[in-house]
Amino acid sequence: MLEKLLLPEKHAIAMLIKDHDRVKDLFGRFEKSDSAEEKEKIIAEALNELKIHAVIEEEIFYPAVRKEVGLDLMNEADEEHHVARVLIAELDRGGRRNDHRHAKFTVLAESVRHHIKEEEGEMLPRAKGLSIDFDALGQEMLARKKELKRNGIPEDAEHAMVAALKGRGDSPAARAHRAARGARSTTRKQAALTAKRTPSARRNGRSRRGRARRRTNNTTRS
Repeated sequence: MLEKLLLPEKHAIAMLIKDHDRVKDLFGRFEKSDSAEEKEKIIAEALNELKIHAVIEEEIFYPAVRKEVGLDLMNEADEEHHVARVLIAELDRGGRRNDHRHAKFTVLAESVRHHIKEEEGEMLPRAKGLSIDFDALGQEMLARKKELKRNGIPEDAEHAMVAALKGRGDSPAARAHRAARGARSTTRKQAALTAKRTPSARRNGRSRRGRARRRTNNTTRS
């Protein structure tokens, strides 16, 4: 905490830590909330914050420190970003009616918290000792962040991948649950349709029996 306070506000590392604190606060609010509407607002805000944060890290900060910090650590960070982006893409595509939505966001929060812990515990302390103009790097990151907020966030490869899969890439449990729910819905619709048809079928049956009796009576009288 002391190191955070000692870093200038526009220092690149201070900016990243501030972003981390922001999303961790959103995760905490989500977990404490009992309101579905509030949870949706938090999800939308958190996804936007995470997407912007990922862009400025991947485009600006990571390339600046990758070689000196170490490829193993940086490659792991890349893969953690990829996992988070897939979950974000699925949340963007799934919509509010997806009953796995809150569970998926909870998993995203757990993954991001782990990523933040590793960045602040290993990557950023290593990066802080490098001979880099972190104030200039911070200004570049800030300018890019403003641009993303103004012009929108470009679609990433994970969003394109999830869109192409059209739900086929979701978890097996989620797919099975949706299939079972669909089957139950179909059964209910068929039952309702049968119930609607039954009175008519009964009336038709009575009508046919009545016509048969009348034909029998006419034949007898003849």
